[in-house]
Amino acid sequence: MKANFWKGKKILVTGGAGFLGSHVVKELHKRGAKKIVVPLSKDCDLRDKKNCIKTTRNSQIVIHLAGNVGGIGYNQINPGSLFYDNLMMGVNLIEASRINSVKKVVIVGTICSYPKYTPVPFKESDLWNGYPEETNAPYGIAKKALLVMAQAYKQQYGLNSVYLLPVNFYGPGDHFDPKVSHVIPALIKKFVDAKRAKEKQVVVWGTGKATREFFYIEDAARAIVMAAEKLNTLEPVNIGAGFEISIKDLASLIKRLVGYRGKIIWDSSKPDGQPRRMLDTSKARQLFGFQATTDFKTGLKKTIDWYLRQVS
Repeated sequence: MKANFWKGKKILVTGGAGFLGSHVVKELHKRGAKKIVVPLSKDCDLRDKKNCIKTTRNSQIVIHLAGNVGGIGYNQINPGSLFYDNLMMGVNLIEASRINSVKKVVIVGTICSYPKYTPVPFKESDLWNGYPEETNAPYGIAKKALLVMAQAYKQQYGLNSVYLLPVNFYGPGDHFDPKVSHVIPALIKKFVDAKRAKEKQVVVWGTGKATREFFYIEDAARAIVMAAEKLNTLEPVNIGAGFEISIKDLASLIKRLVGYRGKIIWDSSKPDGQPRRMLDTSKARQLFGFQATTDFKTGLKKTIDWYLRQVS
């Protein structure tokens, strides 16, 4: 870490009160940042350009984490708002950063931007080699458009941006509401509820054959802050834990950690989403020295323990 990199800098963290954002803010404090601004969506709608211009004023670094995001079910119901909200927030923030001469913009994209059939592990060079998985496409394409905008703004205006592509996050503080939750919190809630109600079976979406990679939230926050400090090239960079697990194995592991003894029933009428997901994270290691350190089982246990404390 550069000595005193954050000293005296005003840092804007959009989405800083959310799941990922709150951990990023914590990591920034840990590294000595003092002037951190976190706009709240109820007070500052980032889809409005005027709000973005106002909120980025005098900021040296903008870390853009705010987004409209959810799991497969949420994506199926809200494709229009997912596209519009994520595109407009990003477009307005990048333009506002240009207007206010922000020194660096950190844009956090999504693994959902990758083509549906991407060779595993996903390499950054494959990002444009096909259309995303259909349920993820509106969200993924909106986020990917921000990379194009950032590259255009660097070329024309010299705006310094970095663009990160993370996999699915998990950890304490995750969203457990079934309307928006991703697979790990959704499964934890299902098994905890079933155990308490002494139900004999739990129904899980899909076939269980799809694979995913999961990124512990504290590791993710560290990756984003390290990129803000050290990365100065505008090319997409994957950040993740570099492993792959099937949804079937994931469900069995969570079931065991929760202590649920009933059956798992797979509802194959529901979508699996993208067939396989796992990132090649070697570029993040090379460019800014990031490597995930949290063991998956340890991270899951911490997440389950946190959730049990909330519902006890």
